[in-house]
Amino acid sequence: MKAVVLAAGKGERLWPLTENRPKPMIPVANRPILEHVVEALETAGVDEVVLVVGLNRERVQSHFEDGHEWELDISYVVQEQQLGTGHALLQVESQIGGSFVALNGDRIIGAELIERVWERHEETGEPVMSVTRVEEPSRYGVVELDGQEVVGIEEQPLPELAKSEFINAGVYAFSPSIFSAIRQTESRGEQALTDTLVDLVGEKRLRAVQYRGMWLDVSEPWDLLEVNDSLIAYRGPSAAEAATVDESAVVAEAAIVGEGVSVHPQAAVLRSVTLGDNVRVGPGVVLENSVVLSDVTIKAGAVVNDCIVGANTTIGPNTTIEGGQTDVVLNDTVYHDVTFGGLIGDNVEIGGNATIQPGSIIGNNAVIDSASLVSGKVDDGSHVQRG
Repeated sequence: MKAVVLAAGKGERLWPLTENRPKPMIPVANRPILEHVVEALETAGVDEVVLVVGLNRERVQSHFEDGHEWELDISYVVQEQQLGTGHALLQVESQIGGSFVALNGDRIIGAELIERVWERHEETGEPVMSVTRVEEPSRYGVVELDGQEVVGIEEQPLPELAKSEFINAGVYAFSPSIFSAIRQTESRGEQALTDTLVDLVGEKRLRAVQYRGMWLDVSEPWDLLEVNDSLIAYRGPSAAEAATVDESAVVAEAAIVGEGVSVHPQAAVLRSVTLGDNVRVGPGVVLENSVVLSDVTIKAGAVVNDCIVGANTTIGPNTTIEGGQTDVVLNDTVYHDVTFGGLIGDNVEIGGNATIQPGSIIGNNAVIDSASLVSGKVDDGSHVQRG
């Protein structure tokens, strides 16, 4: 079995984390999103993987190399311009000689789904797509079914107009004929794979596999917190042998602790926390429902709730990231009542006694002075002063 993984997307809604790394390389549960995908492919019995990469592709290639660590043959194809998922798939045409599985590099799924999609394709010889039920189908491509046949696809309809609870789960099986079908699909600047799938629906040629297993999507920053929590529950917590935890500190069972982490006296690492490698948690720090990337320093007395903290960032003593529910504006879209303390970029310096209000997003290389109050968006390289 050969698989094509679309991993060239930039992920603008996950800024500033995606300035320094492709979206699929954002760590969750202490491993890149894409690594969770690759492990599912290995478990499903895939032999060869072609990764379609784009901006910051060296982060992908240096991590996975030729795939020997996963007992896979991994190769790479570059999508120089982001011209849609259909365009991304066309880049691999010269690498494909037979049928293959295609999937997104930023959705974590179970190996069972890959196996079932492949089996359905082998049975029917037709294109196959996976579908799953979600609570808010209008956020995705809503799929109408007639038995095992797809009879309708609509991208992000109004909630009251969604005709189904099923959505496109993003795992497919195709024969090489998909490439000519993509080229024949009318495009308006971008070649979206879903437009080609709509054409296949019109020809009554698209089969469906319904799936109820693990399906974790990362679209907005707070999704990282939900996915992290789900993976801890699904795969269990872990603590590296090289981590150092003071006997007076508390580390919850539902937490993941990386290599070289130090947790100092009276600190509390509570539920749903992932600490990347070489994180320093100072005395009296309280952490809950947070993803902390590598080489972060959190100084004494700081409180960090419902937050994503970028690599090599420092949070000063007694600084508070409140957490809780809030409204957030991303790319002119308002998201109501999301649990989101904030997103702090890479290489940020936050002084002591600062307050980061819920929903704040701080860009890379920003400096936040002591006793400052931060709310909303802070651009890369900004200097926020008290008052």
